[in-house]
Amino acid sequence: MKWNRKAKMVTVYLFTIIFLIFLNFLLPRLLPGDVILAMYSGQEILITEEMYNELVILHGLDKTLYEQFSIYLTQLAHGDLGYSYVFHASTTDLILAALPWTLLLVVTSFILSAIAGIVLGVESSWRRGGKIDKSLLVSMLFVDGVPSLAIGVIFLSVFSLKFGWFPTAGAMTPYSNAEGIAHIKDVLMHLVLPLSTLTLSQIPGDYLMIRNSMMLTIREPFILTARAKGLTERKIKYFHAARNAILPFFTRIGIRLTYVLTGVLFIETIFAYPGLGLLTYEAISNRDLPLIQGILVVSVLLVLLVNIVIDIFYKKIDPRIEYAH
Repeated sequence: MKWNRKAKMVTVYLFTIIFLIFLNFLLPRLLPGDVILAMYSGQEILITEEMYNELVILHGLDKTLYEQFSIYLTQLAHGDLGYSYVFHASTTDLILAALPWTLLLVVTSFILSAIAGIVLGVESSWRRGGKIDKSLLVSMLFVDGVPSLAIGVIFLSVFSLKFGWFPTAGAMTPYSNAEGIAHIKDVLMHLVLPLSTLTLSQIPGDYLMIRNSMMLTIREPFILTARAKGLTERKIKYFHAARNAILPFFTRIGIRLTYVLTGVLFIETIFAYPGLGLLTYEAISNRDLPLIQGILVVSVLLVLLVNIVIDIFYKKIDPRIEYAH
């Protein structure tokens, strides 16, 4: 029975990956107009009829859709995501160069916002109706209503352009040749503003989820039992109530990652941070279809990988999920 559940989970994820890869392959070919002309329209070159025919053969567009998809899958299996004719470089190399910066930004932001959201949500719900709860709730609802794009512009204008405390763009100072501690400090200084923007925009969602979950949890009978045993308020709050209230947070991680990746696009563009978000913006601006497809494939695989890990990890946290249905 347990093996059947695992086999079913693997089958679902495998089917999802194949379907999304096929969709990623098919969508550019369903766009109105000519794919070749759309791909090269942003470049200052005159496409002659002879050149057009060569490009059709080069991209395999003279073959059937089935043959094109087979070639596309073979290339993916070999880690070949195509060639960017705007940047004149391998799409795989471009993505691998940008991915570490995005992971640094997203993972750090994810950890900081989760810690802040969980602590604030627990403390707020524990003091429901009090001044702290009301102040936190109003503040979080206000921040949640401000787009991350606006937060980024404010941070850039105030802390970078006005006061000059942080760099205005990039992930490190060009040609600085800094090493060791100096290099780490330089990277962190460039990271502060985009990280603060992304973290601040994510905290309200975590806070509201934990607060609502905690308010339901503290009414459960096991909380009364813990109080009857004479446990301290701190132990009841964090080791009993918060431990159970945090479970829905893990199910939200996979969904939240999708929104984080979307938010990264705007934030990295504002701060010219050289991650996947900025690369996506440049690819879309230049109609670089191979690069857009490559970024979408990597993003989809990242989201699905996180969901698989969560699916496994969630059952370790709450063994009761194994017996559901």
